[in-house]
Amino acid sequence: MNLFSIIGEALRALRQNRLRTGLTMLGMIIGVAAVVLMLSIGQGARTKINETIAAMGSNLFLVVPGATSSGGFSFGSGSVRTLTINDSHAIAELTSIKATAPVTTGPVQLNYGAKNWSTIITGTTPDYFEVGNWKMESGAAFTDSDLRSAARVVVLGAVTAKNLFNEEDPIGKTIRISNRPFVVVGILMVKGQSLTGRDQDDTVIIPITTSERQITGSQFPGSIRYMLVQAKSSDDMDIAEIEITQLLRQRHRIPKGKDNDFTVRNLTAIADVATDAAKVMSIVLGAIASVSLLVGGIGIMNIMLVSVTERTREIGIRMAIGANQRAILTQFLLEAMMICLMGGVIGLMLGIGGAWLVSRFADMLIVITLGMVGLAFLFSSAVGIFFGFYPAKKAASLKPVDALRYE
Repeated sequence: MNLFSIIGEALRALRQNRLRTGLTMLGMIIGVAAVVLMLSIGQGARTKINETIAAMGSNLFLVVPGATSSGGFSFGSGSVRTLTINDSHAIAELTSIKATAPVTTGPVQLNYGAKNWSTIITGTTPDYFEVGNWKMESGAAFTDSDLRSAARVVVLGAVTAKNLFNEEDPIGKTIRISNRPFVVVGILMVKGQSLTGRDQDDTVIIPITTSERQITGSQFPGSIRYMLVQAKSSDDMDIAEIEITQLLRQRHRIPKGKDNDFTVRNLTAIADVATDAAKVMSIVLGAIASVSLLVGGIGIMNIMLVSVTERTREIGIRMAIGANQRAILTQFLLEAMMICLMGGVIGLMLGIGGAWLVSRFADMLIVITLGMVGLAFLFSSAVGIFFGFYPAKKAASLKPVDALRYE
């Protein structure tokens, strides 16, 4: 028998038992759909994290006021203002450092005409835009001259601008921040959420001198909430962390053996951990979904074994009229593969549909790649061959005389 005849026999056998074929296929459909859906969710999470990391900037440290003690009491990170603008300037002079950006923050109320918006204001220096990898959608960032003169100029995030101006061009317009007039000089490009889930596009950025003197104020003049520090290269990260720590200990006159009153956090290392966690999540999700494929494959093997038993006389007759073992083996193997491939196609469509529903109603980034589609078909074929081989081998090994005698 040629291959086309064998394929025809396999299709005929599947059509004769439509209900059994459909139920057998169901396990494969569920398995492939689960794999595609889980992998797309995992890939979406990895893509989102990678985009967030890229938006953060490269080779970054976050320096925050750290644990210290006063009068026998311990204070957590950020509870005591131990960092100053001058600390930031001193760190910027280190040979391993490219730039620094001191930051103060505080809640504010924004007004433009009849519209109001509450958000967190950021007071910083022009280097903040380079260090934090902020790009301008329109206008420009404030300048060193604005910083020195404590000018009332402001750069708005995309979400903040949208809520205040809707479709109107904000550049050159005057808004009120805590009832003081500020001129909008720039609008930032969309950046999305941070690794902590904060909306980075809902932001207001002004010169740190303006913030300290006119908006947030401070009971500790010159103190800052935190600072961003950018090393010159990834190779300088380790030495930069050591230099920052030594310099701040020296400037803060911390005796040997005493704890630091600041904390230096390597954001690149944190980002790497987040990336690794996303990879692990993708693997776990894929492994969980693969269990469905395994169960579907076992179901196919069981049904094919039952089919061999029920069709023993048919196998005997075919062998008696000239079909060899190879033809019988090929037919039953093709039946198993057809079930798996048809189930794979339907499962793939269901998985893509499920991924679309998740992205639409759960507001999650879902990524489906050609690799996932290829993997679905590869798995379907592999399951068909692996779990279909034993029943096919059993059918091919039947002796014609015994098969014809089977009742």
